[in-house]
Amino acid sequence: MIKIYNTLTREKEMFIPLEPGKVKMYVCGPTVYNYIHIGNARSTVAFDTVRRYLEYRGYEVNYISNFTDVDDKIIHTAKDLNLTAQEVADRFIEAYHTDTKALGVRDATANPRVMENIPEIIDFIADLIKKDYAYAVDGDVYFRTRKFKKYGQLSGISIDELEVGASNRTISSENDKKEDPLDFALWKAVKLDEISWKAPWGLGRPGWHIECSVMATKYLGDTIDIHAGGQDLSFPHHENEIAQSEAKTGHTFAKYWMHNGFVTMDNEKMSKSLGNFVLVHDMIKKMDPQILRFFMATTHYRRPISYNESTIEDAKTNLNKLRRAFDNSSYRLKNALETSSDDSVYLKQLATLKTSFIEEMDDDFNSANGITIIYELAKLMNIYSENEIVSKVVITAMLSQFEELMQIFGINFGAKELVDTKIEELIEDRNVARLNKDFKKSDEIRELLKTEGIILDDTPQGTRWRRE
Repeated sequence: MIKIYNTLTREKEMFIPLEPGKVKMYVCGPTVYNYIHIGNARSTVAFDTVRRYLEYRGYEVNYISNFTDVDDKIIHTAKDLNLTAQEVADRFIEAYHTDTKALGVRDATANPRVMENIPEIIDFIADLIKKDYAYAVDGDVYFRTRKFKKYGQLSGISIDELEVGASNRTISSENDKKEDPLDFALWKAVKLDEISWKAPWGLGRPGWHIECSVMATKYLGDTIDIHAGGQDLSFPHHENEIAQSEAKTGHTFAKYWMHNGFVTMDNEKMSKSLGNFVLVHDMIKKMDPQILRFFMATTHYRRPISYNESTIEDAKTNLNKLRRAFDNSSYRLKNALETSSDDSVYLKQLATLKTSFIEEMDDDFNSANGITIIYELAKLMNIYSENEIVSKVVITAMLSQFEELMQIFGINFGAKELVDTKIEELIEDRNVARLNKDFKKSDEIRELLKTEGIILDDTPQGTRWRRE
C-alpha cells in the first residue's frame, strides 16, 4: 500500500483515493514568461515520476497541470518584446512542451490556461462575494482571509502571526482598499495598456491564487486526491487556494498535499529573481537530456538537490553504468540458448528485487532507495551476462524488468538504435584483421570508430560496441 507524506497533516498517510483505482492529481504549472530553469523542471519531473509510479501500480491518473498565462511578468515581457501577452504565453508554452518532452515528461491529461477559463473564474469569484467571503472595492475584489477559520492549516502559520504583505502578489498601496491587510486579491482592476476582461465589478484580470482553485475544481471536481507543487508554493499560494476553494464549495479541497524540495545553486534556491539559474532550454543542447532527467528523478522529491558540475557528472556516470548493464544484456541475446537448467534461480532473484523496489517506492515515492534496487538489478545483469552460457528466458526477463522500472524514472535506453550497418561492417573488418594478425589495421579501425564516439569492448562472446 502506498504511503504519502501529507504536508497538510505533516505525516505519512496510507493513500486511499476518492474513487478506487483512479487518482485526481493537480500540479501547479509554470508562469510562462520565459524558458523554464532547472528549479522549475524539478517539480515537473518529480511529479511526472510520481504519476508514472501510480500508473505502474495500476491507477488511472487524471493529471492536470496549468499554465499561468496572465501575470505581471508576462505583461512586462510583452511590452519589452512588443508582443501581446497571449503571444508571449504561446511562445513559452511551446518552449515548455519542447523542453519537458526532451526530459521524458509525459503529456498531462490537460494543461488549462487562465485566458481560457475567465468566465469560470468570474463565476467563482461571484459565488465567493455572494457567500460574503469576498468583497469588491474600486474594481478590485479581495478575499476575507480571517473569515476562513482554518486559514494557516497547511503552512502551520497562525493568522495572527502573518505579516502584512505575506503574499508576493500584494503591494502596500493596496492596503488602503482592504478591510484587512491580510486579505488577498481575487480580481485586479484594469491598469493602462494591460490585458483585461469585463466582470460585474469592472474591467480587470484574475489574481494569481484564484486560477488554480477554478481550474482544479473544473477539471477534477470539488475534492481532489493530490495537489502538488514546489515547496515555495505552500504559502501563500496553496494556503489561499484552500481558503477560497473550501469557502466556495463547502468541501475539502484536496486530501493529500505534496511539495517538492528546491534545486540549490551555491547553497541558495535556484531562482530567476536571484539570477542563479540554468535554463533547461540551454542545458539540453549541451548534454543528453536523460542525464538531467536522471539527476532530478532519482533524488527523493521532498529533498533539496544541489546543482553543480560534480553532481551532474555523478548522474552521468551512474546513468552510463546502468546503460552498460542494459547493453551487455542486450548483446547476449544474440547467442543465448532458449532456456537453461538454472532459469528459476535467476527469475526468483528478479522477483525478489521487484518486490523490494515496490516496497521502497510505496514509501512516499522514495526514488533514491528505488534506484538503489535498480543498481542491484544492473549488477545481477552484468554478472549473468559474463556467463559462458546464458538463457534467452532470463536475459529477456532481466531486460523487461529493467526497462519497466527505468520507465518510472523517465529513462528509456531502448530509444537509441544500437544497430548500425556501417559500424558492424567495420567491426567485422577489424575481426578479420585480428585473425590475420594485422594489428595495425585493427588498431586503425578501433581509433576510427573512437573518433566517431564508438567504443569497442572485446568480450569472450565477441566484440560489441557502445556509444561514448
